[in-house]
Amino acid sequence: MPPFDPACAADYPAVIGCDEVGRGALCGPVVVAAVWFDPIAIPPDLLARLDDSKRVKEPLREILTPLIRAQGRVAVAAGSRALIDRVNVRVATLDAMRRAVLRLALDAPVLVDGRDAVPGLPQPCRAVVGGDRAVPQIAAASIVAKTFRDALMRVLARRHPHYGWERNVGYGAPVHLAGLRTHGRSPHHRLSFTRAYGDGGANIAGAD
Repeated sequence: MPPFDPACAADYPAVIGCDEVGRGALCGPVVVAAVWFDPIAIPPDLLARLDDSKRVKEPLREILTPLIRAQGRVAVAAGSRALIDRVNVRVATLDAMRRAVLRLALDAPVLVDGRDAVPGLPQPCRAVVGGDRAVPQIAAASIVAKTFRDALMRVLARRHPHYGWERNVGYGAPVHLAGLRTHGRSPHHRLSFTRAYGDGGANIAGAD
């Protein structure tokens, strides 16, 4: 069952929720969304359908994303493949979170899914383990980020058809690993995640 009961909307604070998608992928950026809304002001049926994006099927995510954007304030940021290779995925994720929150330009507390609070923010920020099932704005952020990144990976899949990104969105599925073994890395593969595979003729330094 989805975790948020519209009858309890007044119990959920009006905060900025922040979550990422793509941290464990082998290629492409890590994508972050920051979402603010007042739970008592959004439609009850929208609140009732929010959940961790991994628990929401793709057709419903596609429906919910524009509703979230219409009912709240939303910002998206990304940490590129090049940045991930340069500084590591954790630092790239936190940097994208900081930029997404700052783009909202709101004086509201920030709650982030996971164990790391975001440094460099002017407002209080707290990490919440399992936040996408405890804080509705984090759940909304996970859905927005997932929809955004999946769409990007489908575009990249048309340019690099050997890895099945339209289905695995860059994670280490068997078809993706088989493509790496046969064709090597594309310009969008994270070198730090795929050192065992060749470049496949790609100019890694010029990617992203």
